[in-house]
Amino acid sequence: MQEWNIKRVAKHVGVVFLIFSVLFTTLVGGVVIANVDNLGRLVRVVQLIRHDYLENATTTQLVEGATKGIVEVLGDPYSTYMNTKEYTELFQILEGKFGGIGIVLSLKDPKKLVVLRPIKNSPASKAGIQSGDVVSKIDDTETAGMEQDKAVGLMRGDPGTKVNLALYRESTNKTFTVSLTRENITVPTVDGQALPGHSDIAYISISQFGSETGTELKDTLNTMDIKKFKGLILDMRYNHGGELNAAVQVASYFIPEGPVVYIVDKQGNVDTKMSTGTYLGMPMVVLVNEESASAAEIVAGAIKDKGTATLVGVKTFGKGIVQTIFPLDMGTGVKLTTAKYLTPNKVDIHKKGIEPDIKVELNKGQPATISPQDTNFDPQLQKALQTLQGKLK
Repeated sequence: MQEWNIKRVAKHVGVVFLIFSVLFTTLVGGVVIANVDNLGRLVRVVQLIRHDYLENATTTQLVEGATKGIVEVLGDPYSTYMNTKEYTELFQILEGKFGGIGIVLSLKDPKKLVVLRPIKNSPASKAGIQSGDVVSKIDDTETAGMEQDKAVGLMRGDPGTKVNLALYRESTNKTFTVSLTRENITVPTVDGQALPGHSDIAYISISQFGSETGTELKDTLNTMDIKKFKGLILDMRYNHGGELNAAVQVASYFIPEGPVVYIVDKQGNVDTKMSTGTYLGMPMVVLVNEESASAAEIVAGAIKDKGTATLVGVKTFGKGIVQTIFPLDMGTGVKLTTAKYLTPNKVDIHKKGIEPDIKVELNKGQPATISPQDTNFDPQLQKALQTLQGKLK
């Protein structure tokens, strides 16, 4: 997951229109364009495909392939062309509702499809899939070297349909297969409760930043009656990010009025995102780890720069760039990296991450107790509690 701006005005990216024009001109036998900036090469390849390639290739296929290729050649893992299915699924993710099996994949190793966590009460959770399991096959498709977006697309689908997964579990050194029936997956992004065993400490976890996360947080704070608590632990471990505006809304509860983040484009133009004046002003500790990324880092970076909380855990992922989603025709779209972001102190954290104020690591294979149900806390949460209690003395 990444942080996104969303352009909801349907339009072609200029270069895509140019490619379509080239393809159209060639396909109808019109004027052959000279080799200006290598466009002649493209025209020549299209001519060869149309006249000499053994199989038939439609204009739609060629436009689709050319568009996808232009984005892929950028070598940016965060910039992608999305066909109709992928584009629709992206907005389902942002809305927190989709048909699937309920698996969140880890960002840590892009060469393997490692399960970060199964979503509670999902088909994956009910089937016993665990954090750390490696997806080696989806139906009959091997996943070695597969991009996460493609894997997610294969696992999602209409509720009631089936998908088979082969998974490797390191703890048993065995590969096993599960057959799952897809369901409607609804993913609440905010969970709040009194910390077990500590009725005066509020605990809030945010799993991602979707279109409704700001509203979810507001409702959670109201339902909990946040003012009755002495302090707050905010858990953003394993939060891969999401919508930029949602991050700004969330950060506004945890920092006073002022800049939350600076968005800087390629021309050097700066868009300053300001807090909305909803600051709680209560003692707080924030939990982060190596998989806290993107929009989660916007919130953590703002909190650290403003000094409104202590960060506990390990260094964050280090994704300080912003993608913009541009709708294209026929329900397709392109997601491009269009800007970088800087924290309120104008720190660039891209590929660097944010260092916590107090470093605490989990033991290898030890699960994080996110939204704990008892007082058996992991070391990071235990340290967060001790740190917060120190603030309250």
